[in-house]
Amino acid sequence: MAVAPARRVSAASARSHTRKAKQGHSLSTSGVFKKLLLVTFIGFLAWAYQALQPPQPKIPGSPGGPPITAPRIKLRDGRHLAYKEYGVEKDSAKYKIVVVHGFNGCRHQSLFLSQELIDNLGVHLVSFDRPGYGESDPDPKRTRKSIALDIEELADQLGLGTKFYVIGISMGGQIVWGCLKYIPHRLAGVAMLAPVVNHWWSGIPSDLVSLVYKQLLLQDQWALRVGHYAPTWFTYWWNTQKWFPSSAAIVRHPDTLSPSDKKILAKIILPKELLTVPLQQGEYESIHRDLATGFGAWEFSPVDLQNPFQNNEGRVHIWQGDEDRLVPVTIQRFIAQKLPWIKYHELPGAGHAFMLADGMPDRIAKALLLGETDGDD
Repeated sequence: MAVAPARRVSAASARSHTRKAKQGHSLSTSGVFKKLLLVTFIGFLAWAYQALQPPQPKIPGSPGGPPITAPRIKLRDGRHLAYKEYGVEKDSAKYKIVVVHGFNGCRHQSLFLSQELIDNLGVHLVSFDRPGYGESDPDPKRTRKSIALDIEELADQLGLGTKFYVIGISMGGQIVWGCLKYIPHRLAGVAMLAPVVNHWWSGIPSDLVSLVYKQLLLQDQWALRVGHYAPTWFTYWWNTQKWFPSSAAIVRHPDTLSPSDKKILAKIILPKELLTVPLQQGEYESIHRDLATGFGAWEFSPVDLQNPFQNNEGRVHIWQGDEDRLVPVTIQRFIAQKLPWIKYHELPGAGHAFMLADGMPDRIAKALLLGETDGDD
């Protein structure tokens, strides 16, 4: 049988065939690499999304949530507000005061008046857990107006009368501005104790803001920028991540305390509930919502407010320590100058915790309720 002659392949043809095979393999490898890269990128996005999502709050009374131990009212939108009452009996009280707690506080944080003053003046006090704190339901839609309306509804349901006093501590003091804006007709008088300032309020000179901002700890400069410009979930992420320092107030940085603060706090025994109750629902709807709401964009500026007591039927007070390392005294002075109807008390050598000093709560209450001062503020 005849054998067919072997086909001769030229060297050029062989090289061309080899190149095509290698190119095909290269394209196949490139395609697999692109798919792997795409899958990896999608996986990273999924991981990042999960990592950035704050945990759901532990709603009081729900499975896994804290038990309900405090009396609560049901608000207009179905939320519940937990509160605490103390002082003389409400029906016989001459003065009724709603106390608004500060950052990382709860209904157990109040103006600790002496029993003697409470009895002599006839004072009934109500403190409450702000939304997301303690045993009050969260309010993801919280605004300056909504919290003012919460306070008004609390007063109505508890029968505090057509007018009542409001005292706000630190971040709670900032909330009092919303009361002056939205429910001034319900106020008999207010006191703001080291009220937190928002560096982005309109009407405050930019050079003053810049000067004050540079005096803050660097980590707070960043934390406040995030709170102002970023959504709340990113504020939560920023203050819980481990790569950069977060808010000094959250981590309780020692440099936020003045020498007088350290002396006062060394002698004070705060209610043990203040260590466990405030954040028992989680941090997102409490302290991080506070940062986003308090330092976000406001629909009004305090410096544009009008005197709610044109006929001197009530009083507005601001108390501020001149060595406060959390709230800049310079901006507080400017606000007081712009609003001459405010009685401004500047305390030399005092820090952010001055309201816990011996005798200070009674002094604040007498100024608000009776118009009494000792002449040195």
